Amino acid sequence: MAGHSKWANIQHRKGKQDKLRSKLFSKLAKEITVAAKMGDPDPEKNPRLRMAVKEARSSSVPKDVIDRAIKKSLGGDAENYEEIRYEGYGPGGIAIIVEAMTDNRNRTASNVRSYFTKHGGDLGQTGSVSFMFDRVGEIMYPASAGDADTVMMAALEAGAADVESDDEGHWIYTGDSDLAEVSAALEASLGESETAKLIWKPQAPAEVADLDHAQKLMKLIDTLEEDDDVQNVTANFDLTEDVAAQLG
Repeated sequence: MAGHSKWANIQHRKGKQDKLRSKLFSKLAKEITVAAKMGDPDPEKNPRLRMAVKEARSSSVPKDVIDRAIKKSLGGDAENYEEIRYEGYGPGGIAIIVEAMTDNRNRTASNVRSYFTKHGGDLGQTGSVSFMFDRVGEIMYPASAGDADTVMMAALEAGAADVESDDEGHWIYTGDSDLAEVSAALEASLGESETAKLIWKPQAPAEVADLDHAQKLMKLIDTLEEDDDVQNVTANFDLTEDVAAQLG
């Protein structure tokens, strides 16, 4: 499926989640706090919070960290975070979307701009690259959930828009406003998914076949992801198997 799982595997092989585990926990906890503050603190009554808690659990965030994040939203001491999207081009003209959650817009904008500049990219205006992506819901199941035909039938019956399967697992796509409903329907037929979240899905990923180009691009993405204000980074590229193996 257009390199999606290969990319996930590269991230895994690099030990990226282990290296940034504390940062990952912090980012997921921030999303939980904001989701709870914006809506109901009960995940069953708040779809965004429910998805945030699911994502945290799938990343092995301890229950007490999740509970603390929800309680923080009720205590009145939670920071007022603003959600901001930045768009730009990385080395080689690869389109990049950066989603941030910040209590200081000027700090975050300055940092993101400097990362792009330092690593051979160019920060653009909002809307400059997002037209190359679709805003969709993504629900991921492991390969053990069933064969491709079984998952496809369950997904279609649940109201999903598309399914992509390979040896690593199944990625089920929905309209952005249908994620919670489709996710709940799938749980009844396939059990609980590993993740369910809104993503920016590249429409036509650009192939990166040059190792030096790939290394520069990965450095920019790594630097962006290491920023405490940045929640998600999405780029429209696909590594060739040869380059992926060298990076891994």
